[in-house]
Amino acid sequence: MEAESLIRRREDEEEGIDGDEKDSKRQRVEEGASSQVLEFENPLLTLSKYDDEDEDENGGRVVEGEKGGGKDDGVNGRGGEVENVNERIVDEENGHGGGLGDGANGHGGVVENDDEGGGENGEEEEEVMAGGGGGVVDEEEEEEEGGGGAERVGGRHIRHVEVRRDCPYLDTVNRQVLDFDFEKFCSVSLSNLNVYACLVCGKYFQGRGHKSHAYTHSLEAGHHVYINLRKEKVYCLPDGYEINDPSLDDIHHVLNPRFNREQVEQIDKNKLWSRALDGSDYLPGMVGLNNIKDTDFVNVTIQSLMRVTPLRNFFLIPENYQHCKSPLVHRFGELTRKIWHARNFKGQVSPHEFLQAVMKASKKRFRIGAQSDPVEFMSWLLNTLHADIRTKKNYSVIYQCFQGELEVVKEIQRKALPAKEENGEDIDAESEKGNIIREASKMPFLMLGLDLPPPPLFKDVMEKNIIPQVQLFNIFKKFDGETVTEVMRPHIARMRYRVTRLPPYLILHMRRFTKNNFFMEKNPTLVNFPAKNLELKDYIPLPTPKGNEKLRSKYDLIANIVHDGKPGEGSYRAFVQRKSEEQWYEMQDLHVSETLPQMVALSEAYMQIYEQQQ
Repeated sequence: MEAESLIRRREDEEEGIDGDEKDSKRQRVEEGASSQVLEFENPLLTLSKYDDEDEDENGGRVVEGEKGGGKDDGVNGRGGEVENVNERIVDEENGHGGGLGDGANGHGGVVENDDEGGGENGEEEEEVMAGGGGGVVDEEEEEEEGGGGAERVGGRHIRHVEVRRDCPYLDTVNRQVLDFDFEKFCSVSLSNLNVYACLVCGKYFQGRGHKSHAYTHSLEAGHHVYINLRKEKVYCLPDGYEINDPSLDDIHHVLNPRFNREQVEQIDKNKLWSRALDGSDYLPGMVGLNNIKDTDFVNVTIQSLMRVTPLRNFFLIPENYQHCKSPLVHRFGELTRKIWHARNFKGQVSPHEFLQAVMKASKKRFRIGAQSDPVEFMSWLLNTLHADIRTKKNYSVIYQCFQGELEVVKEIQRKALPAKEENGEDIDAESEKGNIIREASKMPFLMLGLDLPPPPLFKDVMEKNIIPQVQLFNIFKKFDGETVTEVMRPHIARMRYRVTRLPPYLILHMRRFTKNNFFMEKNPTLVNFPAKNLELKDYIPLPTPKGNEKLRSKYDLIANIVHDGKPGEGSYRAFVQRKSEEQWYEMQDLHVSETLPQMVALSEAYMQIYEQQQ
């Protein structure tokens, strides 16, 4: 019995030793595998850690972990794709890891050129060439997976990408989750270079090379259809071929709406409603705008400017401003096309990219999360757009629509007269009467400010404050050339204004808010104005037209911005008219509803746009 127990104990000890050796071997294998995974497949690493090129053709840089074709086996194991072994070309001597996709394996298709032009903002894309290895990621035309289908012809890098129409994954495209209104940044690396949108989940990823985030997402999530957000080309990953199918045309139109000149001319005659994917109906041009955070002052300004026909038509066609390098101009044009597009997936638009351009151009004077004045924003936006798109003769569609001319007569006390004219105006006449100096000059304007009478200080017998009302022509007398307006800055002066040239579109704003040393006050006076046939020659003297020109002094209201709530707080909404049916709509952020013309005049008007009758 003792001999048997000794034999059994010795066998158990030998088995324990073998088990320890097996465990240590298994641990070493797992550590080696985990180190390789961390080297290449950590999605938190920046894209510059990965390089879309496996190795330059002229040698030198071999990416660790791809020697021996181990990467191919890993990709095949994870991707679950069945590929023809004869179509895969693995050149281990040159360090190429054997790219996925028929395009990289030498099949025909489209020949793409890596030396194409820059991005939307004028940036020149760079490419990692032989000996250049600076870790620069190509903006669009990265080295095709593995480099098997790439060649150099005449100093230019040429790639072959197969084009297919029969992709088996097109039925996985989910249009409900697609939203191209937000900035084109990779959701992992936060880079805006070479960004693709996954058409299955709607997320943005960078690149489509072997070690890119889009490629990794296609393997991990099983999402295979991607669209390049700048080139608008659709690819199937991880195979790498391009998809050319007519069923994707609606996605192309939503990503980048297009209008030709015939469509622009007919846009005001369209009375047809469009239907969104969720079944809701909307009118092109009458879509709600998302309030990102306290951005209703931007929304009402945009909705009002969309009723100015020449301005809208100019920005609907990108060729009109393709020479301009300002991101603000291109974002404003893109937002205009999305608002008037009849094939949107949803009946609303998010002005997120436009707001980012506004924050950058205004140096955060107008920003998301801070309420601002729509009058100040309108003035800044029109002047900035004009400065960006003007010609050498200082002419633009902004001045064509909104610029008028005023004659200003200034009376100053001699003691208050400055040493020299500060504003640089051209002085036409100068006369002296006693101690007063009188100066006359002409200046252009984009909008006119109207002063409201002060509200009553005391309550009536019913212990209520009566909301005063005033006629528009009463406050318009400020511009009749006779009414005196006293100003305190830059020095005390008496001013007289007279309109000498009327613009095609007249912007008026009522000065409702006054600020003192303690707080801001709001004037609740209601202004009674006509929605149609505002005849200015009945209110103010106008110059006689030259030659055979006809005096056009009759205007129709097309947009009215009102303020609700307390000063410094509250919200803005807009009343706008649709020309095709002369129907008025009330628009407050995403809320769009029909309204009666009588309701437009029953609100505290803050800014108005009038259109000149032809």
